[in-house]
Amino acid sequence: MQIGFNLLLWATHIEEGDFHLLETLKKVGYDGVEVPLFQGDLAHYRKLGRALADNGLAATTVTVMPDTAHDIVSADPKARQGGADHIRWAIDSTAALGGTLLAGPLHQALGHFTGNGRTKEEWERGVEVTRACAGHAADAGVALSIEPLNRFECYFLNTVADAAAFVQQVGKPNVGLLYDTFHANIEEKHPVGALREHLRWINHVHISANDRGTPGKDHVPWAETFSVLKENGYDRWLTIEAFGRALPDLAAATRVWRDFFPNREEVYTFGYRFIRDGWDNS
Repeated sequence: MQIGFNLLLWATHIEEGDFHLLETLKKVGYDGVEVPLFQGDLAHYRKLGRALADNGLAATTVTVMPDTAHDIVSADPKARQGGADHIRWAIDSTAALGGTLLAGPLHQALGHFTGNGRTKEEWERGVEVTRACAGHAADAGVALSIEPLNRFECYFLNTVADAAAFVQQVGKPNVGLLYDTFHANIEEKHPVGALREHLRWINHVHISANDRGTPGKDHVPWAETFSVLKENGYDRWLTIEAFGRALPDLAAATRVWRDFFPNREEVYTFGYRFIRDGWDNS
């Protein structure tokens, strides 16, 4: 098991002026960071990769679809191509910085709704594009982790069971699903039960408080969550994801209207100790 921290707490694009955060998180004890991929070229991500290596940190990455012109389930071939191009860019960027896993809702833009639930045709289009992108990812040595989101952020994949069925149909060994404790708290009738039932398809875990604040200062069933993961041999990333109001566009997309923690330092210091102690005692 490795403990990571999602850098979206600070920025949607990690500039050279942000590299000091890597040293800070390494000193706390983190094994790695999750790098947001919203923009940038490969040269930038190679430079970031060198900074990660200099600080002894591994990395995963996370991205979202920028807008409805990038949508792999759309009936519009141009939107599907836009979505596929974005995923391939994110795969290449992940490889450039030395990461081995790209996570996120790689299916549709945040907050985009049709007024209906997903259709069979959307499902088939999503599977087809994801399967094609999985081949590109495999060539780059990158795994994909498809994230189901709660119903207020998307309509295509909302539950762990949805995402597990999607991943199974894609049928590629480097494609799994992301279990996020925040989304599971909203959508699952039994979050820990959903985790246990579908663990074989889960290749990444986001540790996120029920209010997006500091993990461990909330009502997610953490002891049971850690126990199920540990008892079943989960040995991948537990990555903290917390959002504040510092990034207006992201705050609006994720419906963050107030502060959920007194300061960022609490999130990454208390959060690390909470995961480490919870795992060791589970």
